[in-house]
Amino acid sequence: MDQQHYVGLDVSLEMTSICVIDQDGVVVWRGKCQSEPGTICEAVNAHAPALVRAGLETGQLSNWLTLSLRRRKLPVVCLDARHAKAALSLQINKTDSNDAFGLAQVVRTGWFREVAVKSMDAQTLRMLLMARQQLVSRRQDMANCIRGLLKTFGFTLKRGAGSVFLARVREVIADNPTLCVIIEPLLLAWSALREQAADLDHRVHLRAKNDAVARRLISIPSVGVIVALSYIAVIDDPARFKKSSTVGAYLGLTPRRYQSGSVDVAGHISKCGDGFLRGHLFEAANVLLSRHVRSSALQAWGLSLASRIGMRRAKVAVARKLAVIMHRVWLDEREFDWGVPPAPANA
Repeated sequence: MDQQHYVGLDVSLEMTSICVIDQDGVVVWRGKCQSEPGTICEAVNAHAPALVRAGLETGQLSNWLTLSLRRRKLPVVCLDARHAKAALSLQINKTDSNDAFGLAQVVRTGWFREVAVKSMDAQTLRMLLMARQQLVSRRQDMANCIRGLLKTFGFTLKRGAGSVFLARVREVIADNPTLCVIIEPLLLAWSALREQAADLDHRVHLRAKNDAVARRLISIPSVGVIVALSYIAVIDDPARFKKSSTVGAYLGLTPRRYQSGSVDVAGHISKCGDGFLRGHLFEAANVLLSRHVRSSALQAWGLSLASRIGMRRAKVAVARKLAVIMHRVWLDEREFDWGVPPAPANA
């Protein structure tokens, strides 16, 4: 039998531990190099000429490294960290070298779950959405801080956002030099955050306007620009799901299950998937069941479910349903069919 090589890559921010083994699991070479695609590729090509597969865990650099190494024709798989941890935990001593050896054994035996590596376009879109969310969140934190400080001096601001908020704060502190010194720097920071958040918001809406998939997803009840783009960024390639119903489980919106002998318990949702998208889908479900004006068959189904199992659990079910519908709309390249909502009981 011709010799075959398998490689484990234990990646850290600066250095990567490499372990090369043969088809029998015998160590051929161990070493370290910088966590750079070119350097890793040179080391692997030099010590694993008969490479079958290399593996690394999901982590901060995994997406970038996997794509970069694949472009250099290296057969790399990205391993689910939870599965890898189960194998690596069997080792008595945890070291980078031992972890690389364990990962090499995992890819040799095939006992692993490969993680789909998203495209850089999807990663860029997600980064844009996360940056916007951070600016919006920090802007609100700054506004709350200003309101809290003013309450200490007995000033309670009326509700208002944007330029209204700015004008009301300056009106309150105008006759108090001490407050001006304290509050004015915070107002400048709040204004800067508001301006930058508005800029990213514009970029987000422009991206949605120029994206045919996003425009179709927005046709679904309660799905707006942010939800649609978040879904595109996380799913990336809808074809990797054989069934639309599996998207709910991928996003952690299906119940956990524990079964052993006569015990069979269904628990809370797993929350295993992307929390960023899951939160947006839950908010979309909340809008659909609480505030959405136009009636639809989906809304009627959710409200009927809420009357039986409670509003909170119904929102989770609707969020899961939205994830499935969005996948179907994306694959079928068509807009959402609103259907005919049932007539009211007193009609």
